Amino acid sequence: MALLGAHQILLAFLITDAFAFLAWKIRGVSISGAIAGGFICFILILGNGIAAFAGLVTVFVLAWASTRVGYRKKLQLGTAEKKTGRKASQVFANLSVAAGCALLHLVRPKFLFHGNEMFSLGMVAAFSEAAADTVSSELGQLQNHARLITTCQKVPAGTDGGVSPSGTLAGISAAILVSVVCFVLQLVSVHGAVLAAAAAMIGMLADSLLGALFERRRLLNNDAVNFLGTLSATSLAIIYASFYK
Repeated sequence: MALLGAHQILLAFLITDAFAFLAWKIRGVSISGAIAGGFICFILILGNGIAAFAGLVTVFVLAWASTRVGYRKKLQLGTAEKKTGRKASQVFANLSVAAGCALLHLVRPKFLFHGNEMFSLGMVAAFSEAAADTVSSELGQLQNHARLITTCQKVPAGTDGGVSPSGTLAGISAAILVSVVCFVLQLVSVHGAVLAAAAAMIGMLADSLLGALFERRRLLNNDAVNFLGTLSATSLAIIYASFYK
């Protein structure tokens, strides 16, 4: 396990507190969401440094901005996020996989993989999928109708498992943006950024598929679907990279 100095831990703690407070202040998260987000932020910084924090901020800004676009229409549809922001379960659902990868990067269990760069790749894939799913869901609701991913049946916007061209394109753009930012931050290579973005797009579609098959039937809730979406993106990226390194 990598040894961390007291100053590194203190810096991570101070940044975490400031970020959690600001996220709550602008109503991006509720109080419980701020606590959960602070916990995840702390792990990310300890595991992958300030670069991981910058990646987290990118995801948060995209989610916060897309949630507020067309908010009145979303209120009419009954799909708008609460004005108090996302709660703890939503934060964990979208970011716990990324935090888990950062923790593995910190611990560095080399018996799992040859080196620990796989965990950074997994974290970036999770970031990208979380952004893609949130942005696609929020902006896709601005359309009047969507198509069920399993049958192509026309359904009201905001329906679980519904997809639309504009929402899907927005999600793909978000995945690419986050992956590019993480490349610039040197969290992944060019190849890793491409792989993370591709895995995120597949994870976004897997999220919609799970929504259509299970969430609509109340077999899974939205938090579980979001968690599985990020997990699928991370798993795909790591498995592919481990076999074709």
